[in-house]
Amino acid sequence: MDDLFADRSIRDRTLTRADLQSFGGVQTLIGCDLEDADLARLDLSGWTFEQCNLRRADFAGAHLDRTIWRSCRGAFVNFSGCDLSEASFTASDINNSSMRRTTLEAARFVGCKLTGADLSDVKAIDLHFEETLLINARLVGRSFHKARLKRVDFSQADLRKCDFRHASFEDCSLREALVDTARFEGADLRGADLGGISLGDASRFRGATISREQAAQLLSEIGLKVR
Repeated sequence: MDDLFADRSIRDRTLTRADLQSFGGVQTLIGCDLEDADLARLDLSGWTFEQCNLRRADFAGAHLDRTIWRSCRGAFVNFSGCDLSEASFTASDINNSSMRRTTLEAARFVGCKLTGADLSDVKAIDLHFEETLLINARLVGRSFHKARLKRVDFSQADLRKCDFRHASFEDCSLREALVDTARFEGADLRGADLGGISLGDASRFRGATISREQAAQLLSEIGLKVR
């Protein structure tokens, strides 16, 4: 009976592709080192990664649906072409990661750092970001329609063709973001930092709600003062 409830997690090991292939069934990895590991196209559906080092690990084309990632460090990790449907990322640093052509249906990122991440051409419905840094990230064409965005930093991000219609921004930043052809009709931008966005780009916000302070800020970009 004691064995039935034993902790079967794998802890504090440096692991290779062969190691992961040798494990039977769904696993929980805690404090493991996967730096530079070639894990492309593996089926790791449902696995949990906690406090793992994923730096430069290559998961390209892997099946990672329903995976859980907690407090992981994964600069330059490659998730290109993966299935990350219903994956959950919490308090993880995956800056400069590649998620090109990745499936992110119902994936969640909470308290994460995705600075410089490439999310080009992802497949994503109900993709959730909260308390997350997306500074200088590439998010071209993503839909945030009716999303409630809380403490998300889009500073200097590439948001061209994004759909923010009827979205609400709470303590967010769009500072110096690239918003060409993005849509904001019906959006509530009163909780967003619009600093560094030119008055010309402000036309992209047609139909959105902004505060008087934000309007004055945009006008100040061309030297006008609002009294």
